[in-house]
Amino acid sequence: MAPQNSPSSLPPGLDPRTQPREFLQLLYQTAVRRALPLHTMAAHLPPPPSRASGGRTIVIGAGKAAGAMAQAVEALWPAHAGPDAPLEGLVVTRYGHTPPRPSGLPQRIEVVEAAHPVPDAAGMVAAQRILQTVQGLTADDLVLCLISGGGSALLTLPAEGLTLADKQRINRELLASGANIGEMNCVRKHLSRIKGGRLAAACAPARVVTLTISDVPGDDPSVIASGPTVPDASSCADALSILQRYRIALPPAVLTALEQGAYETPKPADPVFAGQTVRLIATPKESLQAAAEAARELGKAIGLNAYILSDELEGESREVGKVHAALARFVAREGQPFARPCVILSGGETTVTVRPQPAEVPRGRGEIPEARPGRGGRAGEFCLGLALALQGQAGVWGLAADTDGIDGIEDNAGAFVTPDTLARAAALGLSAETHLDRNDSYGYFQALGDLLVTGPTHTNVNDFRALLVL
Repeated sequence: MAPQNSPSSLPPGLDPRTQPREFLQLLYQTAVRRALPLHTMAAHLPPPPSRASGGRTIVIGAGKAAGAMAQAVEALWPAHAGPDAPLEGLVVTRYGHTPPRPSGLPQRIEVVEAAHPVPDAAGMVAAQRILQTVQGLTADDLVLCLISGGGSALLTLPAEGLTLADKQRINRELLASGANIGEMNCVRKHLSRIKGGRLAAACAPARVVTLTISDVPGDDPSVIASGPTVPDASSCADALSILQRYRIALPPAVLTALEQGAYETPKPADPVFAGQTVRLIATPKESLQAAAEAARELGKAIGLNAYILSDELEGESREVGKVHAALARFVAREGQPFARPCVILSGGETTVTVRPQPAEVPRGRGEIPEARPGRGGRAGEFCLGLALALQGQAGVWGLAADTDGIDGIEDNAGAFVTPDTLARAAALGLSAETHLDRNDSYGYFQALGDLLVTGPTHTNVNDFRALLVL
């Protein structure tokens, strides 16, 4: 089979000048394919335990890609380790993110589902079962840990003194606060009995090999899914400082525990991590590079080039959208710093601060007014900021989408921006400013027919953004 981003795999005749939306969508699909576990895992599988030792291979894991990663192990393991090499285990993924099982592929790894981004009881049960699965292992055993973005919410096991309801509230408030992924996961590590290296400690003395798909800026394994099998350099004091910065309340006993360092995580010097390895099997940079190669090939006839700004951009989604718009406008008008025609790509993980909304007018006397929150995620909010700042700039199209296929908690991956986005919206009586104030990117782009809907992609290398400047 040809490599997923090779010229021979691209559709012939797709012209970015006449099919800009299809062109941008194909770049997104190319980025996603580059990160699919079955395409990337084979080179990273470790040798199995020797048959003479009688060691077992236990597979555990969590994340939006965990189901697809488990299937990739099942498909590759017989050729890699031998047809009779033992294999068993349990992973947890997001509801609806278990891929269809290929015909003829026997299931050896159980896949269960739980809630994301706010944890639920199913995730807590899964975390407890995973801890039970690794009890009593020996130095002859191998633990293959499959980790991808989303694992923090899916692998939930509250610290002593903390209830699931407490964890759910804290997660909701963190998600709405504008905290970045590193800050959120620092808190999650210290309020957990399984994250921040604690799962690795539970596996000792077995050999642990972690295969991970990065969804975080900088590809730091200790941040991906809150690093359940890697050491944590942050502290209880760091977590407490973050919670205080965003004014997130804690139960008194939990506050005291953080202040006293009672929830401290295993640190880099801990001998429990000796001999353990972490292997990145897919990263945002690799996906952006694949998209750039596809763009150059598809645009060869018009001399189109592709530029990657960064794979680790952070910040408020709407503000990042404005910055991208300013760059695209300058390229469109001045041909600098990039020559037209071109594609400008970026990745990373932006944030959305959910803004308080004016209450609805009560229908009857004595009724309590209710807030009217909008719908949408990081990609949609980026697109609203982009469209507003572009102001209908001719020759500029954009797409922002989450590579897991779900923008926040909605059913879309992201949205398109076109030169006539604002004009079409105005004709429908839609105000981009009002929708942005309400964090309602979904409603705006749904009305325009400009949502990108893909369904779960079974991988996750985070934000994908592409601007086409002709």
